[in-house]
Amino acid sequence: MAVTKCIALLLLAMAVGGTHAVDYAVTNSVESSDGGKRFDNEIGRDNALQIMDAATQFIWQTFAQQSSADRKNVQAVSLFVESISDSGIVAYTSNDQIHLRAEYVASYQGDVKTEITGVLYHEMTHVWQWNGNGAATPSGLIEGIADYVRLTAGFAPSHWVKPGSGDRWDQGYDVTAYFLQYCDTITSGFVTQMNSKLRDGWDVGFFSDITSKSVDELWSDYKAKYGN
Repeated sequence: MAVTKCIALLLLAMAVGGTHAVDYAVTNSVESSDGGKRFDNEIGRDNALQIMDAATQFIWQTFAQQSSADRKNVQAVSLFVESISDSGIVAYTSNDQIHLRAEYVASYQGDVKTEITGVLYHEMTHVWQWNGNGAATPSGLIEGIADYVRLTAGFAPSHWVKPGSGDRWDQGYDVTAYFLQYCDTITSGFVTQMNSKLRDGWDVGFFSDITSKSVDELWSDYKAKYGN
């Protein structure tokens, strides 16, 4: 039987705005599988809860969400370790629930605790980030912001591409994460401002609003910096 542990952690807002308690829960639905056993032995439920809490606080800081009015109204976040047949999936987030593929945990070669920590920072970003309020925001940008958070938190894995790689700025994930990191060097707090703008909608002009350069100019300069 799956065992669920819950913890309510009182997270203090970094400035004004009082407190915002978030309930976290971790459920290992496949305890007897190789992935379920490895999750329990090398990561652990209590540690996963602490990672989710730390990720939330890091994301709030990254997005400069000092008060509850700046953030999504999320009261609880759940993590499910489960069997997922699609081998292309590591994890996904839906309705403030993170689903982690046990088969990936079982097969990962290396420090699985560090790897899953990075995965959880990425997925927790999806819980908290704004996504354009129903607008046709490029999915590559959404995924790129999530990997940007993972990158700046210090959990970029060795299998990521190198900075300057990629064919399009909105290719997503690590490609876009490194591009966003470059944009941050052009305008400090770029990702913070981009996330804030995505609260109400999406427009490619957000890039020029923040940096005074179009996204095409930024991408061209970025590629040139790395000799691409």
